[in-house]
This record gives sequence, C-alpha cells and structure tokens, in this order.
Amino acid sequence: MPATTKFLLDEKDLPKDWYNIVADLPTPLPPPLHPGTKQPLGPDDLAPLFPKSLILQEVSVERTIEIPEPVREVFRLWRPSPLYRARRLEKALDTPAHIYYKYEGVSPAGSHKPNTAVPQAWYNAQAGVKKLTTETGAGQWGCSLAFAGSLFNLDITVFQVRVSYDQKPYRRALMETYGAQCLPSPSSSTRSGLAILEKNPNHLGSLGIAISEAVEVAALHEDTKYALGSVLNHVMLHQTIVGQETIRQFELAGEDPDIVIACAGGGSNFAGMAFPFLGMQLRGGANSKKRRVIAAEPVGCPSLTRGKYAYDFGDTAHLTPLVKMHTLGSTFMPAGFHAGGLRYHGMSPLVSHLKELNLIEARAYHQTACFEAGVLFARHEGIVPAPEANHAVKAAMDEALRCKYEGRTEVIVFNLSGHGHFDMTAYQNYLSGKLVDQEYDQDELQTALRGLPSVE
Repeated sequence: MPATTKFLLDEKDLPKDWYNIVADLPTPLPPPLHPGTKQPLGPDDLAPLFPKSLILQEVSVERTIEIPEPVREVFRLWRPSPLYRARRLEKALDTPAHIYYKYEGVSPAGSHKPNTAVPQAWYNAQAGVKKLTTETGAGQWGCSLAFAGSLFNLDITVFQVRVSYDQKPYRRALMETYGAQCLPSPSSSTRSGLAILEKNPNHLGSLGIAISEAVEVAALHEDTKYALGSVLNHVMLHQTIVGQETIRQFELAGEDPDIVIACAGGGSNFAGMAFPFLGMQLRGGANSKKRRVIAAEPVGCPSLTRGKYAYDFGDTAHLTPLVKMHTLGSTFMPAGFHAGGLRYHGMSPLVSHLKELNLIEARAYHQTACFEAGVLFARHEGIVPAPEANHAVKAAMDEALRCKYEGRTEVIVFNLSGHGHFDMTAYQNYLSGKLVDQEYDQDELQTALRGLPSVE
C-alpha cells in the first residue's frame, strides 16, 4: 500500500459546533473595560458595533456553540479542509520527525479568514444590518469579508493598510470583484485618518489606524456595523473549526501531534488550530496529552515575545474598549514588512492569557528566514505559502531539524493558513535579493509602551 499523503473528511464530518476555550480556562480571562469609566464592559456597550448574537458569543462561557446550518451550508464549499503529511519536506530535511500541515488556502478567498467572515456576515444579515466596515492588512480578511458580504447581500467597506494596499493590488482587485469598496488607510474619508495624514501625508498605515477608521464609520451610521477578522473572542471561537477537523484527521492518520504550530498576528489562525488541542489538555482525561504549542510571529512586530501584558486600546485613535493583552502600545508603528496580516500592535486577549499561563510558547522570526523556508516548502510540497504562513513553516522546519539533531521522532502539525498567490511581488523581491529584514524602532516601542492607559 502506498503511503497516505492527505487525510480527508467527508462533508458529513463537518463540525456542528464551535469550541469555546473560555469554559476550560484554569483562571478567568480579565474582562474588557470601558475606556472612560475603566469598568467592565456590559453587552450594551458593544451594541453600536456588533449585533446581539455576536455580542453573546463574545461574552459566552459555554463550552460549545452551535454552528447555524446556513453557515455550515456555505462552509461546505471548501470544508472540511485537507490535512497533509509533508513527506517530501521530511525527506528534504532528512528528519525523523513526521510533519503535517492543515491547509486553509483551499477557501474561496485563499485563507482561513472565511471561517469567521461567513458567520459574522450571516449574523449581521439576520439582524437586519445592511452595511459592514472593517480593516485589513495583507488583504486576506478584507477579501474574506467581501466574499461573505456578497453571499448575504451586505455592502462592505474595507480600510486596507496603505503599505499593503500598494504592495498587493490583486487582493484589492479580489475585494472589488466580490463587490466591496477598498480604501487605503489612513484615508481622507474619516476624522481619524485625516488627523494622521495632516501630520504625515505619506504614512504607511497600520492595522491600529485602519481599525480606528472602520470603527469610526460604524459608530457614526446606524445602518452600519463593524466586523473584525481577529483578536476578539467570537473570532477565535469561529476559527476552532480548524483544530476540531485536524483532531479527527489525526485519528485517520493514526498519529497524535506532539507539537502544534501556527503564525500569530492578532491570533485567529493560531487559536483556530491550537485551542481545540489545548482544550483536551485542560479538561484532562484520556485525551489530556500535553503538547508543545508554538506561536510564530515577526521580529518586526513581536507582541508576544517583546510586548507588555497590559490593558490597551485595540486601535490607534482610542475608539475601542480596553482589553488586557500582549501589546507593543497602540501608537506603535511597525515597519512595512510583507507579512501584512501580522503587523498588529496587540494580540488576542485569549491567546495572551494562555501565554501568561505558560500553556503556549512564542518565537519571532525575520522575514528573510521565513521566505527561505517558504521557498523550500514550495519546492518540495508544491504550495506557495502566504508570507504570514511562512512563519509557521519556519517554526515547523526548526522543530523538525531539532528532531534530526536529537534523533527523536516527533509529530509536528502546523496551520498553513493561506496561499501566497497574491504575494508574488514579495517572493520576487526575495528571489532577487531585494528583500531585507526590518527591525522595529526600540525608542518608538518604549514611547508607545509609556503611553499605555493607566488601569488600577
């Protein structure tokens, strides 16, 4: 019998529920705070931005939440996604490790982001919402919400970080093909954007700025709500379909991972892969195997490895609630490196909390090392990863090489969160020797951290 390369689930095996790790946390998650009163937020405080159904998910402590059938119907366009054994990569690395990757690039938008874009769009449509605003970095989230909006008749406006807007024109074209409007951020269409452009007309932008613009528009228009592609609890919840499928696919493979890896910017694809595995460990019993869980982030925006665990704003203009997270400071401006989806100053409160509980590890990589890993992966496995996903590829290769040097056969799985078909300019720059590593400014980081809000 030939060795199996891909492990597939049938559509009937599509998970019926999302997993909420909040139910299994050993210590409660610190609550979000009102930026004015510094008191815990109530559901009504979030009503201007989100429909009631998503607010209830955001604050839920239930272990499982049912996936609505209309959402599962859309998911069947590409889910369950495949799990691959990277046998050719193993051979190239000459490692005894078994390397697996869950491939989320099979979605219509080319990444994991539709896993939350579709339910967010559906819940908003059910609530009678007509318009959604959002931000995007590399464009994976913007494309995904544009796709979901087209399915449920929603007008979508996307504020894309200027450096990525210029670097990745085909993502913008995909958003517009789905019917969305895509604006460079900072833009001249919001007060927060104008304020930044007045100081620096050539500002490269950041996810924090783009969030401010999207939130501002939603807050000022009664027919408009805001959608976020990462960070918040309900987004982490929606992504857990990834890890749930992976657990079942490993049953087909007859193995059980020792190491679980994903890249991390705001935390969504990391949470999607890692939370279901961590949940089994936290609940104990027969499936309580302790695994190493690794978040791979960029050196240029290292919130988990260099950030402070503190209450901070999620946006630059300070329009959002305060959440406790690993943060570089809401005014921190990362360099314009190509992994645009990882250029966020903060990290999901849930992911940050798990880091504080020492349940996960974090490591940071330079972009040239990540592209080197991505090219090696592409030449042996055939898939060109998105720049963001290259961080997970690099971490998985490092672990596989460690196994080689230690003579250990360990099982590694990582989330290949999206393809790089719209990121070929970055690959051209790497292959021609033009791609350089970009450090963050230490003085700017310290200034941003000194500006963290005071919370007793």
